[in-house]
Order: sequence, then structure tokens, then C-alpha cells
Amino acid sequence: MNIVQNLPEAVQHIEHQWIPMPDGVRLAARLWVPESASTNPVPAILEYIPYRKRDGSRLRDDKMHPYVAGHGYACVRVDIRGSGDSEGVLKDEYLQQELDDGVSILEWLANQPWCNGRVGIIGISWGGFNGLQIASLQPPQLKAVISVCSTDDRYADDVHYMGGCLLGDNLSWASTMFAYNSLPPDPAIVGDDRWRDMWFQRLKHSGLWLETWLHHQHRDDYWRHGSVCEDISRVQVPVMAVSGWADGYSNAVFRLLENLPGPRMGLIGPWSHKYPHIGVPGPAIGFLQEALRWWDKWLKGKETGIMDEPMLRAWMLDSMPPSTSYHQRYGRWISEGYWPPASPQERTYRFAPYRLVEAADSVPETELALQSPLSNGLFAGKWCSYSNTPDLPHDQREEDGGALIFTTEPLEDPLEILGAPVVELELSSSQPVAMIAVRLSDVRPDNKSTRVSYGLLNLTHRASHAEPSALKSAERYRVRVHLNGIAQKFPRGNRIRVAISTSYFPLAWPPPESTRLTISTSGCRLTLPSRTPRQESLCFPDAEMTASGKKRQLRKGHHDWRVIRELDRDNSTLEVINDNGRYYLEDVDLTIEHCVSEWYSYQADDFGSARGETLTTRSYQRGDWHIKTVTRTLLTCDQTNFYLDAELDAYEGKRRVYSRNWNRVIRRHLV
Repeated sequence: MNIVQNLPEAVQHIEHQWIPMPDGVRLAARLWVPESASTNPVPAILEYIPYRKRDGSRLRDDKMHPYVAGHGYACVRVDIRGSGDSEGVLKDEYLQQELDDGVSILEWLANQPWCNGRVGIIGISWGGFNGLQIASLQPPQLKAVISVCSTDDRYADDVHYMGGCLLGDNLSWASTMFAYNSLPPDPAIVGDDRWRDMWFQRLKHSGLWLETWLHHQHRDDYWRHGSVCEDISRVQVPVMAVSGWADGYSNAVFRLLENLPGPRMGLIGPWSHKYPHIGVPGPAIGFLQEALRWWDKWLKGKETGIMDEPMLRAWMLDSMPPSTSYHQRYGRWISEGYWPPASPQERTYRFAPYRLVEAADSVPETELALQSPLSNGLFAGKWCSYSNTPDLPHDQREEDGGALIFTTEPLEDPLEILGAPVVELELSSSQPVAMIAVRLSDVRPDNKSTRVSYGLLNLTHRASHAEPSALKSAERYRVRVHLNGIAQKFPRGNRIRVAISTSYFPLAWPPPESTRLTISTSGCRLTLPSRTPRQESLCFPDAEMTASGKKRQLRKGHHDWRVIRELDRDNSTLEVINDNGRYYLEDVDLTIEHCVSEWYSYQADDFGSARGETLTTRSYQRGDWHIKTVTRTLLTCDQTNFYLDAELDAYEGKRRVYSRNWNRVIRRHLV
């Protein structure tokens, strides 16, 4: 990492700027503008997210936006309506109001004297989503997008559902936004006479988003809104799609490259849910330099050579022992000129009892029974890793005891794959609602097993996410499970393993009852997207960025995942601790405390005992101004319903000034 102090352009930093919306609401922005732009207008680059520009994303923003501004761009970081210091109330993700506001921001930017009328959008996660969504509205000012860790399909490939299965991250993410939305704006920005009114408006009206998400258990119009895959042809500006193999959103890169109508590029590294210049696991890369090549091409019309690069550049992972945390993933950069490749390759294996055999080999017709315990999934890690380690999957031998496993003989030659593995299964079910989790692992000679990829399928969604149907106990079904895309090298002497289970809690919420599946091995296949290795000299420069503001840690943070097995009560709990401690931001004279705890538990093998609970405490202090919010969410279930209980308490000083409880019953619909 190289901290750059001398930039080509001197930059003016504007701590706060109001941007008016057509309905009179004002959005809060932080700007970095080249000083020369007053006489020589420049393109603008927008990042538009709800994570509090003043304090939440401040240190991260400091590293990125001044760097790009110093190379001749006006960089603008805007809080979404109802978040941070912006006026209004934020009531859900990606509402039409948010997207309309985004279009209005682009119009405002294009009309500023320091802007030449050409605008790009960059964003990670939420900002990656709405960059694509705003592009689909085709505002004339928008000329290019960099979308990092995002998706084109809000139901099939987002934090809420996977393969029709309710994700544990649905609760975790809803709880994150529950806490964010309970926070006030900064009095130093909005004024001592307004901050409290704005705060209470948020406390009263933001709502409990998890309730909404649980009411939409299938792919309906709610999820179609904001899913640009519904009409990808509307996204006509150039798009750079970026993600990491440890992130939850890498699959979208492949789909965007395949389906976008205009110029596009894909970049997938070993990283988690982070920008690649601060990417973990490493290696981090000079992503800001790469972004500048993209912006210079599409916003300034300079020939930077970036469109001469292959369409997809990806990090081919080498085999490594399993670990819940990696500082760096070994491997190398590879490329594909187009995606999908013009001449795709496949390696197919058939299922024999507990073995994977080459497709040409004959296998007997064998029926194998599978009924997994709820313990399958305790070592699965997080659906979307944020590198709040240890959140990556543990040695898969911990999970294989309750699964059916099928393993190859030691490989005689190395095998590389790039793309999405597919598992086809022929099965029947003892219950009308059932799920399967399919894991692909790299088994080393010492038998340690590293999860390479996985996929989930709610079997009632075998034909449609929009119109699922119950299973019939006497009927046999053929299903296809698409695993997450990956680039992985299996070395000579290692083995490839497929493990199948009927539960994967808490990564995915369990079905209503324990299910017995009968799998007919003769109808099962594993198809790997193989790739012939070739010599390539692809590389990226070292990461460069500007320095962040000063942060002084006052109380040390603590991050941990703990599996607790109480054998006397036959109770199991996964405890997730994400405590950022207490720290002081010197630039804004603000002391912040932020602590999150999550508990996912179950009793014995009772599928109705699954329980997820989160507790978040956040506090802000400057002089005599001191506020704190405490949010708690509890999700439980039985065979028929989900039960959602939540609490919100807000304090000013030591006095509780607001309190609200929610108690909701939401019927399960084939989930």
C-alpha cells in the first residue's frame, strides 16, 4: 500500500454541501473538487450510499475520493434520503424515491460550474446496486458505472434469499440497517435546533425492514423492482463489474458480462466485501489506478488501453489449507477475452456410492438416504464475508459427518476451473418442503478439506422462484443446483469432494421439519467448468490511495465467532461478536462506540427451535451532546410461522427518550 501525498491536481475539500431535491428535501454531500475546475470544468463521480458520510464511511472515503479528485475529477459522496445528514426518512432498499433522487443528483452535478456535464457512478454493495439501477433509467448525464460487489437480481442473488432459501444474513443485514436508521444526523451539520426533530422522524417512521422482507418469500414484483436483469438492455452505459471470491456477489459479474448490451469489463479477485485497493484476503491491487483508466476512457475520451484488456480478469486460487481467516490467498491472475468463453470446456463426474467417477465409467443404480442434523452449517462461515474474521468456512470435515459425501480418487493431473459448477440430482423427499446444500471441496492429502464453492436450493423452487410447489412423497425429481462461480486450481494428488446435506443453519434458515431425502446415484452428475492453463503475464500495480483522517482508539475492539455446544441441554449456539470498540475521529471531534452481537441457536434436532437474535449498541458523543441507540431483533419459527420480535430504545444522555416494540407473526410459504 502506497499513501500518495502529491497528486497531479490540488484538491478543495468541501465538508458539507446541500443538494436540493424536487420535493424540497435536501440531501447531504461531501465533495472533493480540483481547484482548477473553477476555470476548467471536470467530470463528476458520484458515490450514493446510506452509511453516514460524516462518520460511518469517512475514513474509507478519505482514502479513495481525494485520490481520484487529484487526478482531475469532482468526487461527490452523498447520503441517501433519510440517512446520515440527509433529510427525510429511509424506509427500505432501492425504493423508486431513492432512484429518482439519484437522477436529480446527476442533474444537479451536471449543472455545477465545476462540472463539464459528464458523470460516472461508483459504488460497492448498496452503491453498486443503485449505480446499475440508476443506469437503467438512462439519465443523459450518466456516462459510465463501476459497480462493486453488487447484483442484477435482488431475489436470486442477494443477501435475502439463495436458491429460494431464507438466508441467515437476511436477519443480520436487516439488523444492521435497523441500527443505522435509528441514528440522528450530526447537529454540527443540520443545526442544534433541527437534529432532534429529524432523529425522531427516523425513529418513528423508518420501520422494521425484516418484516417486509419476510412477507416476500418468493420472487414477486417487490424483488423484480431494482433487479436490472428484468430488462438488462436498459443498462446501456459502459459498466465495470467487480467482486471477490470471498464476497457474496461474485456471480453477478459473470451474468453482467454475458448479458449487458454495451461495453463491459469484469474483475474478480480473492477479496471479501471490500474495494480491491483495501481488499482482504490479499493481494490488494491498484484498483484506484484501474478505475482512473476506466474514467479517463469513458468520461474524458482518453485512450488508456483499458478496453484492449480481456473482458474478464480473475484471480485463480491455489489450493490452501482450510482457514476461517486468510491474510492472502495464493494464486495468479488469469483472463478470458470474452464471457462466456467461445469454446467452453467441461469435466463431468458421475455419482457412485460415496465416490465421484469419470463420466465414461459405468455406475450401479443405488439409492442412498440422507437426513442431516441441524449441526450442518455451524462451520459454514458468513454468506458474505466482510473480513470481520473469522467469518470464512472452517475445515469441511466438521460438516461432512451429517452429509452424504462423494469423493474422487487423487487427481493424476492438476485441474483448473473457472465459472459455476453444476450438480444434478435425482431424489425424492419425505416432506413437502425440503432444502439441499451442496458443497464442493478441495481435499488435501492430509484429508483437510477446504470449501471451494457451494449452492443452496429450496426444493419447492426446483422449477420456479416465483411459483414454487410442494413436493410429493412418492415422486422422484431431477433438480439442478448451480454453485457459486469460482476460479480454483486442484493440484495433482488432491481429491475433489461433493457433500450434500438437508440443512445448512445458520447460513440458511432450516425447513419446517427434518427431511429424509432418497438420492438415486445413477441420475446424479457433477459438471465442472474446466479450463486449460496457459501462460499469462497479467498483473496490476500496487495499491495507491490518499491518507485517511486521524482515528484514536479509546477502547480496543473484538471480533470473534464462537461455537458453543451445551451437551447437558443438547443446545448449540453460534455467537458472532463484531465489537469495533470506542474511538475518536479527530477531524469531526466525535467519539463513537459500536458493538454488535449475534446468536444463532437450536435445541437438539428440533427444526422448530431455530433461533436468531441480534443486539446492536451505537453511541455518539461530542462535548455535552451524547446519544445512544440499542436495537434488538429476534427471529424464531415453528412449522407454520415465523415470529419476529424487535426492540428499539434511544437515549439522550442517560435519559431514554424513545422506545418501541414490534411483535409480528408471518406465515411461512413453502420456506
